[in-house]
Amino acid sequence: MSKIVFFDIDGTLLDHEKSLPASTIKGIEELRKNGVYVGIATGRAPFMFEYLRDQLEIDTFVSFNGQYVVFEGEVIYKNPLKTSKLADIQKQADSNGHPLVFMNEQTMKANVSHHERIEKSLGSIKFPHPEEDRDFYIGHEIYQTLLFCIADEQSEYISDYPGFKFIRWHPFAADILPAGGSKAEGIKLVSDRLGFKMKDVYAFGDGLNDLEMLKTVGTGVAMGNAEAEVKNVADVVTKDVSEDGIWHGLKTVKLI
Repeated sequence: MSKIVFFDIDGTLLDHEKSLPASTIKGIEELRKNGVYVGIATGRAPFMFEYLRDQLEIDTFVSFNGQYVVFEGEVIYKNPLKTSKLADIQKQADSNGHPLVFMNEQTMKANVSHHERIEKSLGSIKFPHPEEDRDFYIGHEIYQTLLFCIADEQSEYISDYPGFKFIRWHPFAADILPAGGSKAEGIKLVSDRLGFKMKDVYAFGDGLNDLEMLKTVGTGVAMGNAEAEVKNVADVVTKDVSEDGIWHGLKTVKLI
């Protein structure tokens, strides 16, 4: 194998209805026939896309936007958030009326029993409101925390927590990650393990958390449904995910 392709999940592998298009499955099958290595690079936690890995027979992935990296079933990198800072941000979020969800590789827990913003945000990716456990971050490695606030309410957290990185993925929700972490860094780890040069690495994405990934790899492909900022940094813009975007993109870059 001389090339590798990483795929984002939501809006890239999965369409707007969170279904996997038949043309995408066919495209990945063709990649393998052509000797191309396939991986996933996502903001999701591993437990949130296990079914997808099983269906596509993919055991190499970058999850939590680069904080938890697995190569052929083996964890090769972990970068959890600092527990003390999570305690601080929970206190501040409580005072602002902003709920949190703590996530590790196996599950997620909310710090409130119910909140409309959690329900709507996670509902958009077909996940229910998590069970409440305010202290879940104590005694567990937390790789990503979800902060439920609107964009205008986010600025104080950005200024108060320079060791954290905030990536918005929904009008009501932002990911909290360790500063410096990204899908791009996770992809570098996998590529180094395989001995690939970055010029031989491809990536498909659509969201703001894909910006660094698409700029770093040799060929970055933005979905037709991608944010304008994402399209601007991509080398190629393919069709919408619901219009066989993966298949069209793989054809365009001559991988199938």
